[in-house]
Amino acid sequence: MSLPKTAHTSRPWRIHELAPDFRVEDVWELRWRGGPEDFPRLVAMIAAGDPAHGGPRAVRALIALRERLGAVLGWDADDTGVGARVATLRDRLPEDLRHAPAPTFPVLPFTSLYLLEDEFAAELANGTMHGVLHLGRIPDGAGGFRAQMAVLVKPNGLFGRAYMAAIKPFRHLIVYPALLREWERAWQKRSRDRTPTPA
Repeated sequence: MSLPKTAHTSRPWRIHELAPDFRVEDVWELRWRGGPEDFPRLVAMIAAGDPAHGGPRAVRALIALRERLGAVLGWDADDTGVGARVATLRDRLPEDLRHAPAPTFPVLPFTSLYLLEDEFAAELANGTMHGVLHLGRIPDGAGGFRAQMAVLVKPNGLFGRAYMAAIKPFRHLIVYPALLREWERAWQKRSRDRTPTPA
């Protein structure tokens, strides 16, 4: 479910101090409920994903199209990424976050920034923008927790702003709903697999 941007900006996330020059592009609630120990597992599950090959069909098709365009137009060349076109946000991390453990992304082009008990952030950059994927754990009022995802971006000039505006309908109508459903199914399966069978 799409949420207002204030659902992200009103909370005391650490990402605010690290990326004040990034704008909040999207905020979505994940259909996930868990205990305090489950948030790192959720983050690890998302980081290990490969939506270009194992995701929903519509998402795979859009990713394939985006990859072809990126290859032809040079949007994903080495000199457009983090550490080349833009400096990594890791350079902005305070000491207490600099050594925070965080998962790696074996397939997706993200680099983790930090993982806390209630917050995770990762970055990526290409020729269109510098972006941050943020996941937050929030009390659900019933003794457990829910999660929400925010996407923060710093577009690469006028072209980057036009690109983000052009893909917004695809993100909101296809990509996010499909990915969130896929994550929900994957989490439910993991939860069932971890539940011991009664003797």
